[in-house]
Amino acid sequence: MNEKASPTAVGRVVALHVHPVKSLGGIAVADGRLELCGLEDDRRWMVTDPDGGFLTQRQVARMALVTVARGAGGGLVLALAGHGAQAVVRPPADGARRTVRVWADSVPAVDAGDAAAAWLTGALGRPCRLVYLHDVAARPADPAFAPPGATVGFADGFAVLVASRESLAALNRDLPSPVPMDRFRPNLVLEGAAPWAEDRWRLLAVGEALLRLVKPCSRCVVTTIDQQTAERPDPREPLATLARTRRAWGGVMFGQNAVVARPGRVAVGDAVRVLEEGPSNLVPA
Repeated sequence: MNEKASPTAVGRVVALHVHPVKSLGGIAVADGRLELCGLEDDRRWMVTDPDGGFLTQRQVARMALVTVARGAGGGLVLALAGHGAQAVVRPPADGARRTVRVWADSVPAVDAGDAAAAWLTGALGRPCRLVYLHDVAARPADPAFAPPGATVGFADGFAVLVASRESLAALNRDLPSPVPMDRFRPNLVLEGAAPWAEDRWRLLAVGEALLRLVKPCSRCVVTTIDQQTAERPDPREPLATLARTRRAWGGVMFGQNAVVARPGRVAVGDAVRVLEEGPSNLVPA
């Protein structure tokens, strides 16, 4: 890997977020390990319909209200006001296998059992199952953007999502009402660079890890959902403003998708250094 002789310091990590279950509540952590498939424990679990199709806040906004805590032995504790809490044991690798779907990908997963399914069905108001991904190499990242060998868990497309506080502040200046960072559900939140500087970054050193930024992240209706209430205070925003200010090939963009070029531990407070840069990757639509 061709690292610059004099890497450029561009800021520091100010927040790390793990979302153990795709589209349920996240966990702020002080540190964690970046593996090839992403930040440890991030999006290794997923809620599906009975046929194995993935469910997100796009279909069930109420998913935002289900909190997730790490449990014993790699398990979880799910909770929702009015529904109590449910401990979930991580299923064994040789447990009941199901093929589940994430967009166009079919992925082998292990079912987390009837108790977890029954609790989620009651909490979300529709039949569903919970599955866990043991085989982290089973789902390659999009080869149109990611290098060979890059993998992803149950995240939409790539292992890591990087966002900038300065870019959020710039977006909020254009919005009728500001939105918090949790609307975008990033893994790493950085501070210290100019707004939208991340469009030009290609390779970052963060803690022990290296991250390769591969494409801007196209945003969907989830960004209109208040993550604390599951309501949509303005169903147009922030998408309408992003459509004016950040429209590009593939949609409207906020944050950068990344793959892990070198695994390692990262922590809040770590310096962020740019090892490679290029022209803006915000390609006009």
